[in-house]
Amino acid sequence: MFLQWILCAAIWTVSLVVNLLLHCPKFWPLAMLGGCVWATGNITVVPIVKTIGLGLGLLIWGSFNSLTGWASSRFGWFGMDPEDVSRPLLNYIGAGLSVISAVIFLFVKSEVPSSTSSLDTTPLLTERAINCTQTDGLDCLWTNNLSQLQNRILGCVLAVTSGILYGCSFVPIIYIKDHGKRNDSIYAGSSQYDLDYVFAHFSGIFVTSTLYFLAYCMIMKNNPKVYPQAILPGFFSGVLWAIASCCWFIANHSLSAVVSFPIITAGPGLIAAMWGIFVFKEIKVSFSPLSPMDRKLQEEKDISLLFCIFPKSLSLYIRDC
Repeated sequence: MFLQWILCAAIWTVSLVVNLLLHCPKFWPLAMLGGCVWATGNITVVPIVKTIGLGLGLLIWGSFNSLTGWASSRFGWFGMDPEDVSRPLLNYIGAGLSVISAVIFLFVKSEVPSSTSSLDTTPLLTERAINCTQTDGLDCLWTNNLSQLQNRILGCVLAVTSGILYGCSFVPIIYIKDHGKRNDSIYAGSSQYDLDYVFAHFSGIFVTSTLYFLAYCMIMKNNPKVYPQAILPGFFSGVLWAIASCCWFIANHSLSAVVSFPIITAGPGLIAAMWGIFVFKEIKVSFSPLSPMDRKLQEEKDISLLFCIFPKSLSLYIRDC
């Protein structure tokens, strides 16, 4: 919880700079709701990584993020105006391919190293002490008390939930923009430039993450686990995420959400799959015993798992037609 709060503080800092550069456009409180939704999905990341791994977790939540963002924009959910496409049939075929890839990801087996493994099996953190100290190991590694099946079910459910929440995070902004075109709406005259809503959106992220962190402190009886070694990496990660998200806002303005969502959410999934397969070894095909030839075959199998992403990648072209 501490790390996510640091990350969200960095996100808000970047939004403040962007807001000043844009000469402080009008602040719409409803846009904060999207940030609240995103922050709620973000608190599930650590349990997801601990249960099913980074690579598989990001693939699953990225797929549902893409599908939710596309569907809500295409069909006009939550009071938004539906967005038309030039070739609806091909658009639906692309969405269907994304559904197939999402189902495939749910059945991919991942192997997450336990906390008792060697240090090189947890490269996300520089030291094992950052993740869990010797005195509180049982407290922070509560997932170790779950069976392998329970871990997998929990991780997949959380990944699907977070993906849906991520996909809904832009809904309030699009809602404001759509109703800003109507004279009888309280949002009449609102800006049609997505970047004008960055500060409100990111403020919602920071406020919500702060509330979650305070609730965590209360649950821990004012004795939260704070890891100083994670502050700078967490802050730097937040800055990078905020800059990338600002680019996403611009993409939504230029391409529309129905086009930008599948394109933007596909890239992180591919990169996460490569990290999960080749670096963290979370996703692999095992052979016993492993002869030199078997090892070569395993590497080929690992590479072939990347093609689980092919239906989703192909759908990018079809869906944008």
